Formats: sequence, structure tokens, C-alpha cells
Amino acid sequence: MNIYEMTLAQLIAAREEKELKPEEILAAFAERTAAVEDKVASFVDIIPDFASKEDQENGILQGIPVALKANMATRELTTSCASKMLAEYKTPYESTVASKIKKEGGAIVAKTNMDEFAMGSTTEHSALQTTKNPWNLNHVPGGSSGGAAAAVAAGEVPCALGSDTGGSIRQPASFCGVVGLKPTYGVVSRYGLVAFASSLDQIGPIARTVEDAALMLNIISGHDEKDSTSAAMEYPDYRQGLDKDLAGLTFGLPGSYLEMDIDEEVKSKVQKAVREIKEAGAEVKEIELPPVDLALAAYYIIATAEASSNLARYDGVRYGAREEAGNVMEMFAKTRSKNLGPEVKRRIMLGTYALSAGYQDELYKKALKVRTIIKDKYAQVFEEVDLILGPNSPTPAFKLGEDKNPLDVYYADIFTVPVNISGFPALSLPAGFTEQGLPLSVQLIGPAFGEVKLLQAARGLEKRLAVPTLATLDQGR
Repeated sequence: MNIYEMTLAQLIAAREEKELKPEEILAAFAERTAAVEDKVASFVDIIPDFASKEDQENGILQGIPVALKANMATRELTTSCASKMLAEYKTPYESTVASKIKKEGGAIVAKTNMDEFAMGSTTEHSALQTTKNPWNLNHVPGGSSGGAAAAVAAGEVPCALGSDTGGSIRQPASFCGVVGLKPTYGVVSRYGLVAFASSLDQIGPIARTVEDAALMLNIISGHDEKDSTSAAMEYPDYRQGLDKDLAGLTFGLPGSYLEMDIDEEVKSKVQKAVREIKEAGAEVKEIELPPVDLALAAYYIIATAEASSNLARYDGVRYGAREEAGNVMEMFAKTRSKNLGPEVKRRIMLGTYALSAGYQDELYKKALKVRTIIKDKYAQVFEEVDLILGPNSPTPAFKLGEDKNPLDVYYADIFTVPVNISGFPALSLPAGFTEQGLPLSVQLIGPAFGEVKLLQAARGLEKRLAVPTLATLDQGR
């Protein structure tokens, strides 16, 4: 087995048993990156010759290369958010997650491509480059954390961090056939994460196995005084219980989801997961969840409203690029017009409309009420079941350059946004492939701060499904 084919847990074990040296691990991934990055285009910034990068600490991640999404602050690498507005920007401070990775000896070697300011579902809205799906280079990797998911699937790094506002970890993980975990809101500090929608954003790990995701969550989770929304509690070991099977657990299946207009192969993988769960001795019972179209509508009002506020700071004065003009108002207009992409502008306009006089009560405040109803309904369901099982994305990965209506792309988030609305944790688990070889997944959702049971269940199902997670880098058919 090549070193880059090993999972994070295998790499750590081999290093601890003196079978591999930290420098050997870094060199192997640097060689793999040199071989495949031109095809995949996962990274928007990378440390040159990271094989020789010195580790500052002798922690659990010593010698392990880690990639961060381009919206997480780091000193050595640009924090571009894949936007012309911040293309060369380097922060004078580091995000909490970057500091925690470095404290454990991890080598942050690259920043991954993304949809500009995390707004998109394909990573085609990056202003810097187009990332490709490692399983089929003619298809998108998903978004907005597409570069992170593609890098892990291609074996360029064993793990990466993404951010999830409405499915931006889980959907690209699904498209790229890897594990993506969106933790409970507040479990991972958002300090140093460039905000899209502050009440929805959450950082989480993307890895090739559930165990690796749990290992990374152990490192990046915890209370942070720099983040007022960070949960002050006693944090567990998220790797506990991963050796347990599914027996004794109760899964809720929203039957109405499978009656919706979704791809038949997606539906079949959910049904296969149900059979495996039952064969393992767990119970599956049908449940009723709030209509997903209501959650999607509420999400896009809340998210765009918060985005219009958060992105107001990129005006040519406080942050980012500046275009020369005859007066201040003209400079504002030219700077934002030239340096923000069409999808970002669309969402700013939607959010500005939702917050405008005469519409704030009708749209934004009503969306917040719907959000509360959805959260309460999910909490009621978790009184009856341990976890919820369902589809993650209604389709496999789209083709690159496919001309899609923006509303159709927004529909791709229909099964993921309710979790961000409610704040609950959720995980995308590889479940197989289409006849054309594109990855498919299922989604598992847990109650608030229920990551231990969520990861336990995901690991039990992962063992039964046994799906490969290292991509073939197929040129397509």
C-alpha cells in the first residue's frame, strides 16, 4: 500500500510504531500532490515543497499534512475565499482550528478551492480556478467545500477542513465519495472563519473514514472564548464507541423524502442502507419531518440576509481590493462590481431585499419563526429515534459547465439545509456508486451534541457498506 492510500488513523499508528517517519509521510503526500494536482485543481494556495515543512509540536498529527478551506484564517497562506476581492489577502492572525491543528503537530500545507465566499454548490463559482471531481474529471466536486473534498478523495491530503452553511461539507463529500461531518452549531469555534451566514456556518472535518472524522473532531472541537457562540461544556472523546455495531439503535426514515423527485440510484442506496441497518439488528421506523421546501425557503432568506450584512465590509476601504475612482461612492460601486462574482452579487441582492423596509417582517422575521418550528419538530422526533437516515443530495455530481437554473442548483441543498436551520449534527457517508462510477451517499442526522452516537452509527454502517473512498482520477466517459 502506498503511503498516500493510508487513512489518517493508519498513518498515525504507523508513525507511533516507528514504521513511518513524519518526513516520510509528508514526502509521500507531496509527491502525490505533484502527480495529480494539475488534473484536480484542489488547491488555491500551497506551501512550496511542503515535504520539508518543519513540525513545531510532537502531537498526534505530527507529520500529517492537512488542508484548510480558503475561508479559514492562516498566517502563511492566503485567505482568499476564492474571490478576486481577497485574492492576495493574508490575515495577521490564525483561526482557532488552524492553531489547534498546529498544536497537535499537523502541517497546514494548502488552502482549498471553494465557491466564492462559500456561495455555491459546485465550486464553479470560484473566481480563481475550477476544481474537478477525482472520480470523474468531467464532473463537479460539489460545493462550496469542493476543493477540500476533492483533495481528500484524490489522496492529496488524508484530511481537510470545510465549512457548512447549508450542506457545504456534506454535499461535496457526497459528490466526491468521502466522509463529511457537520458538527452541532457551537462545537467547533468559528473564530477566524470568514462569515457567510453567521448563525448557520459551522466548521467540520472531511476525511476518508468515519474514524478519521472522529479523530479530527477531537482535535478541533472545544469551547473558545474568542467565539461567543462556542458551546461551554465538557467535550467527550468522539472516538468512543466506534467499535460498536448498530444493534439496539433506532433510526428514523422520513418516507416522504423517497417519494420526492430524486435520482433513482440515490433512492436505491438509501433503501440498501435501510436493509443493512435492519440486518444488523437495529430498528427503522418511519417518521414525519417538516416539509423540506419550507426549510429551503427559510434557509435562503436567513442565509442571504446575513450574507448581505457580512459582506458589506468588502468595500475597498476596510478589506480587500480597491478600484480607483473620482469619489467614495463611485469607488465603492466599482470595487464591489469588479471584484465580486455573479453568485455573490445575486445573494447580496436577495438578502438586501429580505431586510429592506416593508419586507423585513414579511420575509426575514417570518423565516426566523419557521426556523424555530423546524428545530422544535426535529427535537420532538429525536425523542422517538436515535438518528435520522435519509438522502444527502437528490442527484449524483453534475457535469462541469452544465447550464443550470440557479433555483435548480439551490434545490440540491434541499436535504441538507434543515440541519443548518436546526443546528443539529449530520454526516455524509459513502454508500456506493452510480452505473457510471459516480459516488453516492446517505445522510445521518443526530440530536444536538449527539456526535458520539452519530459517529458510532456511521462507523457501524460504514463497515457493512464497505465503499472505497480513494478516487480513480478517471478522465471521464
